[in-house]
Amino acid sequence: MSKHLTRREFLKKSATVIAVGAVAPPWLAKIVRADTLRVAQGGKMPSDRTLVVCQLTGGNDGLNTVIPYTQKRYYEMRPVLAVKDGAGIPISEDLALHPALTGLKKVWDRKHLAILNGVGYPNPNRSHFRSMEIWQTASTDTDERYGWLGRYLDDVGSPKNPVLALALGVQKEQALNARNVSVPTFASLADIQAMIGDTDAEAALRAIQGMDASEGSAMRDVQAATKSALNAMAELNRNLSKYEPVGSYGQDAFGRGFRQIAHLIAVSPGTRVIYFSVGGFDTHSAQAAQHEKLLRQFGDALDAFLLEIVHMGKADKVAVLVFSEFGRRVQENASAGTDHGAAGPMFVAGGAVKAGLHGTYPSLDDLDRGDLKHSVDFRRVYASVLSQWLAADAGSLLGKDYQPLELF
Repeated sequence: MSKHLTRREFLKKSATVIAVGAVAPPWLAKIVRADTLRVAQGGKMPSDRTLVVCQLTGGNDGLNTVIPYTQKRYYEMRPVLAVKDGAGIPISEDLALHPALTGLKKVWDRKHLAILNGVGYPNPNRSHFRSMEIWQTASTDTDERYGWLGRYLDDVGSPKNPVLALALGVQKEQALNARNVSVPTFASLADIQAMIGDTDAEAALRAIQGMDASEGSAMRDVQAATKSALNAMAELNRNLSKYEPVGSYGQDAFGRGFRQIAHLIAVSPGTRVIYFSVGGFDTHSAQAAQHEKLLRQFGDALDAFLLEIVHMGKADKVAVLVFSEFGRRVQENASAGTDHGAAGPMFVAGGAVKAGLHGTYPSLDDLDRGDLKHSVDFRRVYASVLSQWLAADAGSLLGKDYQPLELF
């Protein structure tokens, strides 16, 4: 993969980029100029790649997602919930995907999918809130306020590019908490049109800033940042009409989410991180039907999204990271469900991914209080994404040098 441009290399190339900027959208030209200034001052350039983070909220049952179908213990521990032998979709001599994951299997067959087995962290916490906090901050320190992506955004962010990261959801996830960068978060793209598309509403937003504060004051900086954000969001809103997603997406949370993300990637070339989450994975009872539905929607939507990215010509520029705050317990419960567990699989997908199986599948005969033991610390995955995909200093951002996996 390419590394950061040196300052001299960048300044040489930027002359061409700025020339192109003369015919590019004004806000993109501003980003280019801001990046030029930042690099000239010794700062970093953001990678030209986009990372999509898909959060499976509630604790996905990894054991029924990537199934150890040759292990007798699996069927003994799950007499009701075990996927019947022969029903799964084999991907190796001893592992199979849930039969609902036909879409994900297509991604696997195109060699655009890395499956990371046995991912977790030491002393796992079964609380949804605390475990998600650990995953999103990449820290077991309860005082950590900023997210792992927020720290990255602080490192490469610019007031001239308020859409460096975007999130789809009803609340901003802690992973995006940053010291200096604010991440616009919307329930849907329709919210952008509601906020910016209404001329009177936009005028009111701009008027709220009042008279320009004195030069060099903190208020002046805030006003400038707000104006820049409004300009960028207005441009984004105008560009939304210039692209219509062509993928075949379902009318479910995954389908709508990935369709909107494809839309954003097509019209917002300055966006480097897009985050969204889908809930429903907390399957304490009657798990089989709910889990099957979610997995089918997830796999089908991811397949459609990645095909659309290929259609855009960005197959090597977009990667998708999929995680959940924990897996489920190995033993099914009395309600035909599973309770909070520990380790589980992660997925990294995209045209530039080193496809295949990564990590060691946890043993079902060597459990920790009934839970699968992790073999891969999730921060090693983050280190891979930060260093190999986003060209960032992973050790600095994670506070420790975690050995990356070879994912790209």
